[in-house]
This record gives sequence, structure tokens and C-alpha cells, in this order.
Amino acid sequence: MNIANTTVLVTGANRGIGQALVDEALRRGAKRVYAGTRRALTHPDGRVTPLTLDVTNAAQIQGAVEKVGALDLLINNAGVARKDDLSDRAALEWHFAVKLFGTHGVTQAFLPLLARSQGAIVNVLSTAALAAFPLLPAYSISEAATFSLTQSLRALLAARGVSVHAVLAGAVDTDMTRGFDRPKASPESVARGIFGGVENGEEEILPDPRSASMAESWRSGSAKALERQYAALVGPASAEA
Repeated sequence: MNIANTTVLVTGANRGIGQALVDEALRRGAKRVYAGTRRALTHPDGRVTPLTLDVTNAAQIQGAVEKVGALDLLINNAGVARKDDLSDRAALEWHFAVKLFGTHGVTQAFLPLLARSQGAIVNVLSTAALAAFPLLPAYSISEAATFSLTQSLRALLAARGVSVHAVLAGAVDTDMTRGFDRPKASPESVARGIFGGVENGEEEILPDPRSASMAESWRSGSAKALERQYAALVGPASAEA
């Protein structure tokens, strides 16, 4: 996919990676960028259309669908992270509500538009989807579950011409990681890496130096090989269902 002249929707677009994704889409020549946020947003570029979109709110998701007439690229970026120790089930449910069920709900709502355009879905995750970050266990579990959702969607939607990408980012310098003293990539560089990965057709996009160091071993590893074996089991009838 070439981003130029496409219509893009980014959830969680008010700050951090989401804000950088909106700006990078514009830089690459997108003709329309829908910026989904929970609070009102203004943007100086006329190609940006703000959408009130809490991914946990079914009515707001449906309202967003009604405002978007066509869509080439859906970027499920909205997410949350809060320290916990797994003693409070409510914390786990909150992470799942936003990341897993939010991603699923938005994807299903916009799928007819994406199938029509033979478009793409990008789920923005982190390396915690592959190995739990023990200071954020509920976050890590929700990331892993959403990565599995991404792999499943990839297999099921291939026959409909919709490609599905997973972003597996390392630490990024955002409000979410402010309390962690570790090397961090800038949101702008990660956004560039994400769109570069989409344009290159990468199923797993590792957009920063820390995650990129894992790219070769992941793509040639046994887990990726097993995913391909399982995806081959999806026949045309299953995909249409």
C-alpha cells in the first residue's frame, strides 16, 4: 500500500504515537485522515477530520462509521497502561476493554469499508505482546491477546483482500512510559517506521532500533512458521463466514 491519496483512520490520535501517525500520514500525502479521540480535537490541516471515538463505546463507534464514507487504512492505536500486580481483576478487565475488545469492535465496524477498498488494518502493539513486561502484567496480557486477534484476523481476512499488520514496538517516549528509565524511541520515528512497514507489506512491523533487533529472528522463527501453517487451514468458506 502506498499511503499517498489514501483515507486513513487513527484511533487514540490525541497524543504520543497516535498524534505522530496523523502527522506522518499527512506528510506521506494521505488525502483524508480521520483522527479518533475521546475528547474534542482540532488540527490545523484541513485534511484532518476529528472523530469523537471512545473505542469502548459502541454508539460512538457506530457514529464514526456513519461519518466515514470510505476507508483504506485503519490504525488501531488506542491503548492504556497502568501498573498493577494482577490482584485486581478490574484492572485486567479495563485493559482488555480498551485494547482487545476496543480493537475488535472498531475493526468489525469498519470492515465493510476496508473490504470494499481492499485496504489494510494496523494494530499498534508492543514487544510486551511477545514477552510479558512484569511491571505491567495486565497491559502485557492484553497486548498478547490482541496480537493473537491480529494473527487470526490476518488469516480470516486474506480472502477478502484485507491485509492485517501488527506493530511490535519497543519503548517509545510517550506519557505512557514516562515513569520508566530506559532507552526510548521518539513517536515520530516510530510513526515513520509503521508507515514504512505498511508500504513494504510487513506483517509484523518492528519500527524502532530495540524491536528491529528482533526482526530477523522473529520472521524466521518457529512461532512465525507455526502461524503460517495454521493460516493455511483457513479455506475460502471459512474466510467468507
